[in-house]
Amino acid sequence: MGTPPFNGGMSAGSAGDPITTARRALACLDLTLLGADVGPGDAVAVCERALTPNGPTAAVCVWPRFLPLAKATLAGAPVNVATVANFPEGHAAPDRAAAGCAEASAYGADEVDLVFPFEAWHRGDERQAVDLVRICRAALGRRIVLKVILETGTFEDPDALRRAAHACVHAGADFLKTSTGTREPGATVEAATTLLEAAQEIGPQVGVKVSGGIATLADAGRYLELAEQIRGPEGSDPSRFRIGASRLLDPLLAALAGA
Repeated sequence: MGTPPFNGGMSAGSAGDPITTARRALACLDLTLLGADVGPGDAVAVCERALTPNGPTAAVCVWPRFLPLAKATLAGAPVNVATVANFPEGHAAPDRAAAGCAEASAYGADEVDLVFPFEAWHRGDERQAVDLVRICRAALGRRIVLKVILETGTFEDPDALRRAAHACVHAGADFLKTSTGTREPGATVEAATTLLEAAQEIGPQVGVKVSGGIATLADAGRYLELAEQIRGPEGSDPSRFRIGASRLLDPLLAALAGA
């Protein structure tokens, strides 16, 4: 694409003592099951894992074909069921992406993680990229939470990312998300800072989801702390902040085992 990545390292950090951090991160966690060879049994298992002895995760994200099964497995539980659209490359034509969103709505999705056409944006086809978000928002209606994945590692600088973030929210995004987790880099402190600042500039209703490469309690604590530094005490509430990191669940449960 010809654009150098906007990325950077992350230093370890925490937001309070380990048990408190683990509890807060668990409440913000989105578990994901998007492997190529997963089956119905895997979908049930990830839903069951979301109902931990220390409380539920925020959501589970599965392929559209598993939405009815996930909804049935989690019936009555305080866990949102999410799916993906235009995933993972962000190449689909607007009508195809919208059809995927309409399917997700018909299957009862609570949330949809939509890949932004970042390559089109970088080519200068900004209107085309934003129109896809707008069309998908219309296909979903207002009930379903729309999280737009910007693939932040492909952006050359914070200002370019900030502008794309604003455009996505104005087109109907409820959440701004860093990465699909399928390419490097995933989440970085620099990218998360830009998205959190953009969300704060637009309004308290806009959420941010960090995803890609988050694997430890220290990672989670660093992002929770960052969300509160930028957006205040409510900045890490699950209604405004999520962590997409299935492999984070075991470290969180281990930290909570002695609570």
